[in-house]
Amino acid sequence: MSLRKSPAAAGLLLLGLVFAGGALAQGDAKRGQYLAKAGGCVGCHTQETKDPKDAVPFAGGRALKTPFGTFYGPNITPHPTAGIGKWTEADFFRAMREGRRPDGSNFFPAFPYASFTHITDDDLRDLWAYLRALPPSGRASQEHELGFLYRWRFGVSVWKWLYFEPGPLAPDPKQSPQVNRGAYLVNALGHCGECHTPRTALGGMKQSRFLAGTAKGPEGKGVPNITPARLKKWSDAELSDFLQTGMTSDGDVTSETMAEVVRNTTSQLTPEDLAALIAYLRTVPAIEPEKKP
Repeated sequence: MSLRKSPAAAGLLLLGLVFAGGALAQGDAKRGQYLAKAGGCVGCHTQETKDPKDAVPFAGGRALKTPFGTFYGPNITPHPTAGIGKWTEADFFRAMREGRRPDGSNFFPAFPYASFTHITDDDLRDLWAYLRALPPSGRASQEHELGFLYRWRFGVSVWKWLYFEPGPLAPDPKQSPQVNRGAYLVNALGHCGECHTPRTALGGMKQSRFLAGTAKGPEGKGVPNITPARLKKWSDAELSDFLQTGMTSDGDVTSETMAEVVRNTTSQLTPEDLAALIAYLRTVPAIEPEKKP
């Protein structure tokens, strides 16, 4: 039977192609799991407990103390009421790309969408597939505890105008594919600058001191300089060992937040991605630490 002579047959073929295309567009949950590790998602979205076995991964509750108040990581499991089970893929893309909730209001920038906006469509789709595959948890997300002047979401629009540049991360044509991959890992998925870059009084990153460390990082604690001004003292092998084990060549061991980053994120990277991350850090401008008064 000729499709040209049978509109019904042609319609069925077209419908089949549409469904086939949709199937091809589905994300890869297994790959999304790796991306979630590269992004350190479990750290911010899992409550701290005395016994880590009691914590429910991705069910929210992690506190982040800032000068603006305390933020709590939300439940991002697919629970229909406590988590993001009612979200669509478009809602997820909008959150990561634009920093907007499903109702259109702003997320607070404690959610690092200023970095996540650079994640590619394919990676976002795979991340979404992984989150949809998680066991749903009924743990309710906690309300943030913010100062009066900082709790209004419409005010975040001013912050976005000052500091938020949405869109993909353009590769640097002057750099190798390895360095560009490292830039993507550091600046998009890993959002390293969110902790390792000092901030203005309004909470925006000081780009002139990108990755140069700060005495007042998350929880008010110091975060080290990771530009070549400091890393030049370490060989690639020493830096790779540290990011996999948390131990320096002289036997010192990292602790607290960075220990968690090593455990959940950098030690989970493939050898190729770890080498790319280090290669990129070698190329960023070397910024000396700020002199103490």
